[in-house]
Amino acid sequence: MGEKKIGVLCLKKLKKRGQKIAALTAYDYTTARILDAAGVDILLVGDSAANVVLGYDSTLPVSMTEMLVLTAAVARGAKHAMVVADMPFMSFQLSPEQALENAGRFVKEARAEGVKLEGGARSLAAVERIVDAGIPVMGHLGLTPQSHLQMGGYRIQGREADAAKRLREDALALEAAGVFSLVLEGVPWTLAQSISESLAIPTIGIGAGKHCDGQILVLHDMLGLSGAEYKFVKRYEDLESKLREAVGAYCRDVREGLFPAQEHQFEPEADSPDKQVAARQNPPAKQGRRSAP
Repeated sequence: MGEKKIGVLCLKKLKKRGQKIAALTAYDYTTARILDAAGVDILLVGDSAANVVLGYDSTLPVSMTEMLVLTAAVARGAKHAMVVADMPFMSFQLSPEQALENAGRFVKEARAEGVKLEGGARSLAAVERIVDAGIPVMGHLGLTPQSHLQMGGYRIQGREADAAKRLREDALALEAAGVFSLVLEGVPWTLAQSISESLAIPTIGIGAGKHCDGQILVLHDMLGLSGAEYKFVKRYEDLESKLREAVGAYCRDVREGLFPAQEHQFEPEADSPDKQVAARQNPPAKQGRRSAP
């Protein structure tokens, strides 16, 4: 990935070279810092935060205020990856002016480097208004979670010929409107391949097969933290079990008087406790903060 900050031109070059783009969701500073250092190209502050961070039963309730706080935290942790903020439900649907105002807030207040919004033809006016203002926009077609009530649930999209035709037309229209990339979610792999090959901008797939120009997953799903299993998700770790074991061991140690042990206590005549506390509050620079003076 190198030291250069990733942006829209870099992503287009990656597609042109045939190099796949790795994207993940992130919702806080610490995770963003780790994912950034691991080489992720795009950090999406997804409205999936509604489910995996805030405990809502869908993405619909999450607010601009909540998304701004999460995006700002991620932006502080990302040194190389591009930070894209998901525009929540009803933050862009009322008018192009509303869409621009809220997109501007993500960039100005939360330091996002782009925004993502769902929808094809119905969202074109909002996309054009935001792009005209100089804000990069990521599109999102296929299974669009903010529309799950209208879709009758979280269903695979584009299996019928007419639906596939509309998705292709929407993809081309979004590209013409100026989006820098396009998320394809929950569509047959053949349709995703066809759309990807027809666009100059990169496609980012989730449940859309291997022929997209990049892939994205919800971090909590691929790490086994969401409690959910999906056909399109490869689980790379089972952190829920590991966290439960670690916290269980801590609880046992506390209850049995094994923690804190002697080495965790401050001695009256030892090194200054104030210095030890300061070291905790100001970790070494290699951890991402300035060292204590």
